[in-house]
Parts: sequence; structure tokens; C-alpha cells
Amino acid sequence: MSQGSTLAMDSVRGQGGIQMLLTAEQDAQHIVNSARTAKTARLRQAKDEAEREVKLYRTNMEAEYQKMISDTSGSSGSNVKRLEEETDAKIKNLKESSSKVRSDIVSMLMKYVTTVKT
Repeated sequence: MSQGSTLAMDSVRGQGGIQMLLTAEQDAQHIVNSARTAKTARLRQAKDEAEREVKLYRTNMEAEYQKMISDTSGSSGSNVKRLEEETDAKIKNLKESSSKVRSDIVSMLMKYVTTVKT
């Protein structure tokens, strides 16, 4: 082989090497892009999962809170009713007691009002 043909072959090999490098670079770029796309999709999926979990947790906490409110308001409502009944019973007892001693008190007051001290 002549030196000219050897240079031509080296040039062809050099061209083939450059083409291989360009192909490898494109392949690497595709791999990086695929990985980036997969990462973005996974992050979006993780975000959606986290939002669902937060929503479920919030719903559970709200239900627990509403149950607690209804339990405490229900018991306070029964407490109010019990207190009203007790108050009514006490008022009735006071009225009965006052009606029993009313005539004695009226007599005593009349005695004091009509008696003149000299």
C-alpha cells in the first residue's frame, strides 16, 4: 500500500471514529432524556400520592373533630336539660315552702305594722 492509501484509510477510520462518538453522544443524550422524563413522572406521581394521603388524613381528622364536637355538645345539652329540671324542682320547693309560711309571715308583719310602741 502506498502512503496515500494509508492516509486515506486513516482518514476513513477517523471519520468512522467521529461518527461512532457522535452516535454514542446521541445515545447518551437519549438515555439522559429518558431518565429525566422518568424522574419527572415519578416526582409527579409522588406528589399526587402525598396529596391523596394529606386529603385522607385531613378528612379523618375533620371527622374525628366533628364526632368530638357532637359528643361534647350532646352531653352539654343533656347537662342543660338536667340543670333546668333541677332549677324547676328547686323553684317549686321554694314556692311550696313560702306558701306554707305565708300566713304566718303576713300575720307577723301585720302585728308589727299595727302595733304602736309608746
